[in-house]
Amino acid sequence: MPEEQARSVDELMSIREVENIGLPDGDVGEGLRFKTNRGDFDAILHRAPNAGHGVIWVCGARGGFGGPGPGTYARMAERFISEGITSLRLDYRNANDVFECALDLLAGVSFLKGTGHQPVVVVGHSFGGAVVIAAGANSSHIKGVVALSPQTYGAGMAGRVAPRRLLVVHGKADTRLSFACGQQIYDMANEPKELVLYEGAEHRLEECRDDLEDLLGRWVPETLAEEIVLA
Repeated sequence: MPEEQARSVDELMSIREVENIGLPDGDVGEGLRFKTNRGDFDAILHRAPNAGHGVIWVCGARGGFGGPGPGTYARMAERFISEGITSLRLDYRNANDVFECALDLLAGVSFLKGTGHQPVVVVGHSFGGAVVIAAGANSSHIKGVVALSPQTYGAGMAGRVAPRRLLVVHGKADTRLSFACGQQIYDMANEPKELVLYEGAEHRLEECRDDLEDLLGRWVPETLAEEIVLA
């Protein structure tokens, strides 16, 4: 986030009310609308009973709930319920604005914190990769950041994600954002960090869907279970 706007998140954005709404056709979970002092955004909650851990998923520059390949976010969210991990799939107020979208994400983090969840993992695809990096560098309640096929614009705070764990994933056949973007973000970041490149995978990572979901299925719970000292 810009240094001149380095006020607390609560000063910049506050949740006034959270109400239940309907879900998009064919989707699963609990529809929520967050009403804030900067406008409203929608989310889908996958609530794990008595959960202390949580993960938030955000999409690309157009927003929405879909994630990279079809259904990946929803499948992972439902899978994690059985592991005692709550998921929040989050849309944006102003898609394609990294600063405003990072505030939306941080409001989601605040919501999970307020419902008793420990520091969370945040996952973003494409433009959302920059969003999770910006948010991760500015929150003591985020302990892990996952950037899938990320863009470099808006990801300049990658070096400040540490001591949080960072996972960067990119397809080597990506024709929308070259895998060099993922490599550059990885190079800017400090340890602990991990870079996973998939041969033959395009921007949406559909070609490596099973491997990607296996990776997330391991990495996210491991990170949530780790002891990480956050400032």
